[in-house]
Amino acid sequence: MSDTGIIIGEDGKSRCHWHANLPDYLKYHDEEWGRPVTDDIRLFEKICLEGFQSGLSWLTILRKRENFRAAFAGFDFEKVALFDDSDIQRCLADPGIVRHRGKIVSTINNARRAIELRQEFGSLARYFWSFEPGHNDRPKVVDRATVMANPTTPTSVLISKNLKKRGWTFVGPTTVYAFMQAMGLVNDHIEGCFCRVEVEAMRNALVRP
Repeated sequence: MSDTGIIIGEDGKSRCHWHANLPDYLKYHDEEWGRPVTDDIRLFEKICLEGFQSGLSWLTILRKRENFRAAFAGFDFEKVALFDDSDIQRCLADPGIVRHRGKIVSTINNARRAIELRQEFGSLARYFWSFEPGHNDRPKVVDRATVMANPTTPTSVLISKNLKKRGWTFVGPTTVYAFMQAMGLVNDHIEGCFCRVEVEAMRNALVRP
């Protein structure tokens, strides 16, 4: 890896360094991370999984993602909102996920809050994308140093405070910013990564909710 944070893959393409050329992580980097998402289920899934990731690596969660989807009804928040104590115990007994009671309970709580949010705004997408930072709120150059120095932003702090006010849990500003990066509310593929241009084109073409 160069000081720029770019690594060259076996296919000759330049990429952000953080996937370390691990096949599953590289696929996530190339095909998912940063590409704009407006689907409510995917948005809910991601913010919940980012909460589970707290204190762990995202790769750990990524490799358990299908197990999480099975445990939490595909992250259909209408269904998760109906989970009861028996579901909590089922999840606590599931070796395929992170068995953290607080985070499991948080996911159920957040599903109920997601329903309220959708009732108020029409969709989760409309709520989250309303916070998309403007051009002047973004760094002029997105390089490794800039990304590493900014694990939170004023926007992620604002969203975090707003969600907590609405009763959401495990949605601190670092968690929220990781969500924003992954769901394409910002484009943090660093300069020189081949995905940066692709993601920016997708963002430019996106019809905001």
